[in-house]
Amino acid sequence: MTLPDLLPDTRFRLAPGHEISRVIRGGWQLAGGHGAIDGARAVEDMIAFADAGITTFDCADIYTGVEELIGRFRTEYANRRGAEALARIRVHTKMVPDLSRLFSADRAYIAGLIERSLERLGMERLDLVQFHWWDYNAPGWLEIACWLAELRAEGKIRTLGVTNFDTDHLRAMCLAGVPVASAQVQYSVLDARPEKRLTALAAEHGFSLLCYGTVAGGFLSERWLGVAEPAEPLENRSLTKYKLIIEDIGGWELFQDILRVLKSVAQAHGTDIATVASAYMLDLPGVAAVIVGARNRAHLAGNLAVMSLRLSAAERAAIAAVLGRRRPLQGDVYSLERDRHGRHGSIMKYNLNDAPH
Repeated sequence: MTLPDLLPDTRFRLAPGHEISRVIRGGWQLAGGHGAIDGARAVEDMIAFADAGITTFDCADIYTGVEELIGRFRTEYANRRGAEALARIRVHTKMVPDLSRLFSADRAYIAGLIERSLERLGMERLDLVQFHWWDYNAPGWLEIACWLAELRAEGKIRTLGVTNFDTDHLRAMCLAGVPVASAQVQYSVLDARPEKRLTALAAEHGFSLLCYGTVAGGFLSERWLGVAEPAEPLENRSLTKYKLIIEDIGGWELFQDILRVLKSVAQAHGTDIATVASAYMLDLPGVAAVIVGARNRAHLAGNLAVMSLRLSAAERAAIAAVLGRRRPLQGDVYSLERDRHGRHGSIMKYNLNDAPH
């Protein structure tokens, strides 16, 4: 079996020698927080995604068991499809030093995290390392970014990126000469914080945006259209997280209006709300790809449709009109989530790298 011939606009050149699918399969849902995971089934699902043309996978060192699962997938994929097919697979991981280690993290600790990811994934060089830093009051973030650049020069890392860095800190990183190729950020029809300043910086310094949250943990779907606002607690942390965003941009009534417009566009194309919401993001300036979480292959067809859906100017204008009624979220990218005592930050988990996996 060979991979399908993909249309040119279904792939993106993130950096020299680093081509990705414009829909990336996310890995957070495989970490166990959304239900029990069958490892063998998860590997088969990843093979199905790769065979269909979604050849880029996102994970993190703090997603319990996910790097190991993707490592199993890579081995099995090579056995079944061969080295040439495996060479098209890209794995994007994140390096997330624990909050408790931010003031003491040294180069050996950082190098150890990279080596552990290499071992879990069964790779000699990581395709993309996306650096996350919990607290800017800990001053070592820029030095660590420079260490990662050194590890890249040593051949441990192909491409460098960041996750959830705000504009000012990312600008400092770029000016220091760190070769940042991408910034993974929460960016969706609900959350437009990157448009305040980050997209302009991306254009200035030539890095691309990888967007998560484009289906808001499942809120951007038919399931929530025309239903009453759900009571707390919600069934998982993803829904809890994005429900806070819905409240902050204007509440449930505005959210229903957004769903209705997306549904109208979806019906015109014979698709669904989630596909339209993600496809809308792919056309925005600076966006290289959207990251779509999936516990299994049930939504594979919809995920593929994201890359081929073409919205008309009138459809984009209709969506933009309802989005113009959103209240702007406070702060820059990830500012709300950095307040560990606030509504958004208090639901996060900050020390998972030293926890047993």
